[in-house]
Amino acid sequence: MDFKKQQQIQYQHDLSNHFDILAMSRVDRIKHYGLHFAKYAGRFARGNYEKKSESQTLVDAFLVSLSAANALNQLLEETLPHSTEFAIFTDYSGRFADACEKIDHLEEFRDHALNANSAIMGWLVAFASIRSVDIVHLAAERRNFLARRAVYAEVQ
Repeated sequence: MDFKKQQQIQYQHDLSNHFDILAMSRVDRIKHYGLHFAKYAGRFARGNYEKKSESQTLVDAFLVSLSAANALNQLLEETLPHSTEFAIFTDYSGRFADACEKIDHLEEFRDHALNANSAIMGWLVAFASIRSVDIVHLAAERRNFLARRAVYAEVQ
């Protein structure tokens, strides 16, 4: 996967459709993405009790990981998780949250956030592959949907 291209596409999407988030300070954006990861960990944990499909959660987390990488000035690379169990996603979401919490204590946080985000993306790509989900295609569809829901969107 060409992560740089995906990050560029995501940046353009965020600029056009999520300027409210891009207008936040970089630190606040990182915390915002940490909250998203926690939300997705909850969705995965609920399994069949969650109204959002597993693939939608997978795609949403993929988009947020790209946005988080952009906020961290991180070029994502292909990484392989040691497991594709949901607990691994939850673990690294917690590690990302730990990095966010370190910000408030003026502790070193960036390396923790970089490592957690890289691991999250590795898990997402591996899990998508196991489930035969074309994450890049679904991400493009999701971006199109999100772009059309804004009140200022062009009529299609």
